[in-house]
Amino acid sequence: MAKPSVEPVGAAEVEFDHECDVLVVGFGAAGAAAAYEAAAAGADVLVLERSSGPGGTSAQSGGELYLGGGTRVQEACGFDDTPDDMFAFLTAALGPHADAEKLRLYCDGSVEHFEWFRARGVPFKETLFDAPGWMPYTDDGLMWLGENAWPYNEIARPAPRGHRPETPMFAGGILMDKLIAAAAEAGAVAHQDTCATNLVVDGAGRVAGVVARRFADRVVYRARRGVVLTSGGFVDNEEMLADHAPVLLGHDKVSDGTSDGSGIRMATALGAATRRMASVEIALTANPAVICRGMLVDGLGRRFINEDVYPGLFSHRAVQHQPGPYWAIIDEAGHDEIDEADMWGVRPKHAAETLAELEESLGLPPGSLEATVETYNRFAERGEDPYFHKDPRWLRPLKGPFAVIDPADGFFGAGKHGAGTGAGGFTLGGLDTTADGEVRNNSGEPIPGLYAAGRTASGIHGEGYISGTSLGDGTFFGRRAGRAAAASENREVGE
Repeated sequence: MAKPSVEPVGAAEVEFDHECDVLVVGFGAAGAAAAYEAAAAGADVLVLERSSGPGGTSAQSGGELYLGGGTRVQEACGFDDTPDDMFAFLTAALGPHADAEKLRLYCDGSVEHFEWFRARGVPFKETLFDAPGWMPYTDDGLMWLGENAWPYNEIARPAPRGHRPETPMFAGGILMDKLIAAAAEAGAVAHQDTCATNLVVDGAGRVAGVVARRFADRVVYRARRGVVLTSGGFVDNEEMLADHAPVLLGHDKVSDGTSDGSGIRMATALGAATRRMASVEIALTANPAVICRGMLVDGLGRRFINEDVYPGLFSHRAVQHQPGPYWAIIDEAGHDEIDEADMWGVRPKHAAETLAELEESLGLPPGSLEATVETYNRFAERGEDPYFHKDPRWLRPLKGPFAVIDPADGFFGAGKHGAGTGAGGFTLGGLDTTADGEVRNNSGEPIPGLYAAGRTASGIHGEGYISGTSLGDGTFFGRRAGRAAAASENREVGE
């Protein structure tokens, strides 16, 4: 079957059904932020959402926002943070090759961005969840995301920067409810069940709108000032993954199912440049509460990282650099320390009195796990971890009986080990944009009338990821794109 065309359509070839100043394509977090700012600046704003309701993947997320530099939540919890410390940490954690220009803007504007969320009604409880994790099972408003783990605690002064709306576990729904309401109150109007398929370009080469499909009907929108693409990444497009980010093939998708790369494809058909299309987030569902109290081993029974780091970092190290499958090893004493709510309902896959029995059950080389645990225990007795520098808070000798948690069992759903499951991910690369969201062509020049933000664009990330940086940079640069589009001159078609 031939693929639907994403080639741009000439303005002279269409009749417009709707007109606005700024047209936003996609109503997730980045789209809501862009729509709000454009409408607040006085523009007439329409938002197209392909689903039957707004929110997208953002509404299904954990809701973390990576913010710092001295927010009121940080101060209430006793932490004195600065934009420079935030920048130093993120440069290391999001690298190699984090975008220094965008990252500097993001860190310097972080306190203001936090207050912007508060002004939109997003609630943050001024309490700290003080343990490693993907997301708290409590309603605490602040959490660590690896800032206090080696080597990052030597690169920048540690401060927790994971800000979360006040609800246990998945907080993306509350975040999006507030942003959607704010955009509507500012005057933005949403057209749902409407999927953009092609950009409309006038005779002067300026993006003048989009062609869309609403059920069986073709609908054409004119944008007098600009089009902002915030339609997500491309994790749901197997062909694009194979071309650009094959490490995610065969893994679960962190998506609502609509991250098919359509915005990226429409723009590249017009000559837009892309950036860092191979960059991804990939997350083992292995439970951080288990792993920090025990150890994470690869398919040869070896440790390979300090287990108290941000879980996305041990996930990247495992899936991209270590032989699988991967196992979380813990003893009975460590297991009993964990709050039941922090176990996510996951139970050990294997249990045994001896490590030799575990090796046989897991198919590990004989003696491999015994050697790993013996070395770990010998140094843990002294409160040391000379190989990987795990914080002494989580160090103690492991003693039988032992249990194994399978990373394929967790909040992405159970899977079959060895088949690529047990991990979920999404893409981080996208359209090459300026700090104000202008989409660049392959000559490095902005394409008139075209903007992008969120996972449709390449944001602050290099080859690394920290929770909250996707929603954080998507909304931060979505706001900038919305303001820039609204500030463009109203143009007649062809001007």
